[in-house]
Amino acid sequence: MTDIAILLEVGGPVAALGGGAAYTRAKHPAVYWSTVGLPMSTARLLSSYGSVMEACGLTVAPSRLRLLAVKATTNREVRPVPPRRGIIRPTSTGLRLRLRLAPGQEPADVAASAERLRHAWGVHAVYVTSVKPGVVELRLVGFDVLRRVRMPRKVAGGFLKVPVALREDATPFVRDYRTIPHQLTLGATLSGKSMYLRHLITGLARQPVALVGIDCKRGVELAPFAPRLSALATDPDEAADLLPVLVKEMEDRYDLIKARQGIAPGTPDEEVTSDVWGLPDAERPVPIVLFVDEVAELFLIATKKDEQRRDEMVTQLIRLAQLGRAAGIYLEVCGQRFGAELGKGATMLRAQLTGRVCHRVNDEASAKMALGDIAPEAVLAACAIAPERPGLAVAGDTSGGWSRIRTPYLSLGDAAGICRDSAHLVPDLPALKPFQP
Repeated sequence: MTDIAILLEVGGPVAALGGGAAYTRAKHPAVYWSTVGLPMSTARLLSSYGSVMEACGLTVAPSRLRLLAVKATTNREVRPVPPRRGIIRPTSTGLRLRLRLAPGQEPADVAASAERLRHAWGVHAVYVTSVKPGVVELRLVGFDVLRRVRMPRKVAGGFLKVPVALREDATPFVRDYRTIPHQLTLGATLSGKSMYLRHLITGLARQPVALVGIDCKRGVELAPFAPRLSALATDPDEAADLLPVLVKEMEDRYDLIKARQGIAPGTPDEEVTSDVWGLPDAERPVPIVLFVDEVAELFLIATKKDEQRRDEMVTQLIRLAQLGRAAGIYLEVCGQRFGAELGKGATMLRAQLTGRVCHRVNDEASAKMALGDIAPEAVLAACAIAPERPGLAVAGDTSGGWSRIRTPYLSLGDAAGICRDSAHLVPDLPALKPFQP
């Protein structure tokens, strides 16, 4: 009985502690990381840094001066030199530290060993970014941050910048319209594309921006945000009437810019401009963001009579994509599939859409349409998205960079409430009054 009592006294708390740790790791990974994972990974990193770097081939031979100094002072063996390690900075999702590369090394050498470092230090993932010549930053992520998305409390936002999702390296994905003016977003049914659109609209709803929607699904996606929209078209016929008005607005803004360029001799050089952002605040028109949901509906035709209307709408969209940035007009084109089979002008329009976001799609060809021309290796990542993870997507741009992102959950009621509360921010654009919902 005494042995059993001792076993219960010792084993009971140990079993409870182990079970609690397992439950916390599964249900609350952030709490587990802060209490257990962070100390363990830090201890592994500090105790094994030199040997891990040597095993990964990230060390170099010591300099002659170091060899002479060691031999003159001690009799120990001179080991290869790893990159100099900076201060370890813990975060709520992992660790960050900077490495000063040894002579002859490059950031690609460290990036190639990221998977080995992940296993050696017991973390979920390791990401390598170049800070400046000779210095890289390691971002160690302790758990899968995309399983249950929580946006960082502090995100560097700003005008026409919307933090819309979380990257797999625990940094926010910010949609910056000044940097990437136009974007294509693809996704199958229930892939999370609508959730992504809600975050964009609610993020812009709080800013002095005109929001225009074309929703050819009879408005079921964008109608809940009607109080904040400056214009809404719910079928191809209404879209055919709205797009020429936007093109005319763009042309009027170009006339305003050209009038500003007809400068007097005494005008300072800094007042010369080639886009609306160089105009004085009092003269600058408000930016316009055009959301096109189910863009394929604008291309589809049933009769020969519809073909002329389709060609006109596509031409106007291409003009907005080519020339809209300087006029402060930005496109957000969404659909389930987008490629040359839609008809004349589809490929030309896609080429103007700098940003690409691909959610789960029904076939590999759809992923290639979104990402194949900018980051071929991202196509496989997009095809591997599981239906059990709605909102997960692959985001890229024409620079070739890409990453996995996931949008947090936002109910339609909450998104509609934000638009109602910000209805007073709808700008006064007389040309769009006939289309205001």
